[in-house]
Amino acid sequence: MNRIDRLFGILTLLQSRRYVPAEKIAERFDISVRTVYRDVKALCEQGVPVSFEAGKGYFVVQGYFLPPVSFSTEEANALLLSESVVAAFTDRSIQQHYATALHKVKAVMKTRDKQRLEELDNKIKLQLPACIDHSYEYLSGLQQAISDKTVVEICYRNLKDEECVRRVEPIGLIFYALNWHLIAWCHVRADYRDFRVSRIRSLRNCGVPFTRTDHVAVGDYMKGLPVDY
Repeated sequence: MNRIDRLFGILTLLQSRRYVPAEKIAERFDISVRTVYRDVKALCEQGVPVSFEAGKGYFVVQGYFLPPVSFSTEEANALLLSESVVAAFTDRSIQQHYATALHKVKAVMKTRDKQRLEELDNKIKLQLPACIDHSYEYLSGLQQAISDKTVVEICYRNLKDEECVRRVEPIGLIFYALNWHLIAWCHVRADYRDFRVSRIRSLRNCGVPFTRTDHVAVGDYMKGLPVDY
């Protein structure tokens, strides 16, 4: 991340909370606390009214930005609840994008509503089975390939712990049996295959378009799965 993007990210983070400690900013952007001090100074030099309260952290003076969008308490609460679901059932790539989006939502909220949302955040918990592991980070890249209709190359480990490299045309993602599954046309098998995303070891977007234009709809593919929806 370049410095301009980081400064904008810090400003968005500051607007998403009432107070943000320097240590929290450093952790969020993987920088040192000293770098945080320099970045905050740079924001102030650009006219952003960033202030500091001992024991609490940095904050942007209320009213610096006029909120372009207003959210009801119910809408904000729904987004907050969704954050727990996203954290539980998606991978790190989606979690990161959702967190950034939620920061932008919080940035346009009034201080009073922002404080209430933070209090509610501490009272929402989700307990998950130990078998769920979404520590990978391929869902965002797969979504992009599905949207752009571009071929991807994956290194995949099958149930026998054998690794193979495949070029596939991803047509959809389905969540079933507590896992995300990539449905794709495999160039090697010349047929559709179901790849469990957690078994993908690496992913590369080849940047070339699909070779087929008549792929089956992912909804139709779902009908053949051994799952009672």
